[in-house]
Amino acid sequence: MSIFKRLRDLTLSNVYALIEKAEDPVKLTDQYIRDMTEDLEDAEKAVAQQIAIEKKFKQQYEEQEALVTKRTEQAHMAAQAQNLDLARRALEEKRSAEQKRDEFKTAYDQNKAAADNLRAKLDEMRKQLTEMKNKRETLVARFNAAKAQNEINKAMTGFSSDTAAAGLKRMEEKMLHMEAQAEASNEMASKDKSLDDEFAALGKDKAVEDELAALMKQYENKQ
Repeated sequence: MSIFKRLRDLTLSNVYALIEKAEDPVKLTDQYIRDMTEDLEDAEKAVAQQIAIEKKFKQQYEEQEALVTKRTEQAHMAAQAQNLDLARRALEEKRSAEQKRDEFKTAYDQNKAAADNLRAKLDEMRKQLTEMKNKRETLVARFNAAKAQNEINKAMTGFSSDTAAAGLKRMEEKMLHMEAQAEASNEMASKDKSLDDEFAALGKDKAVEDELAALMKQYENKQ
């Protein structure tokens, strides 16, 4: 027995409530859709059989109705021809046909009502199946969104603004330490200059000053 058959007394809204409470609503929805599809196929077969019975009784009823009409006309013909025996036989068969016609008519009406009822149920099942399939699309979208949110939440577990601020402060302290080391290295490099280097630099500065003095003297003469 399928899940839907076990829950056929529940309304579709109750079924939706059960689905949304499930751990994996998409899988459960797919199971309901498979069960409903199976039920629908069984119902279609049952309706087809009922319709066949309905048509059979309708055909038998119409045949007997036609026979009643025919025997009535024949009885009138025999009476007009003053053939008493033939008229009697025609009327006897007419009455027998009327009895069968009434029986077939009753059976036809009953089976037509049953077939109409099954048709209505079949239409409702089709409607519910379509609604369930439409519901699946919504559930899939919501389920995927929830999964994505859960993944984000897992990734952010333990992460906070305080943690980020602390990490940034550590990076700033490390950079200040590196900059201090670099400055200290420059000072050490300056102290490590040889005496010859200092004199060479001094000589270089004197050459510039001599050239500057000569240049200024040229313009003093032109004033």
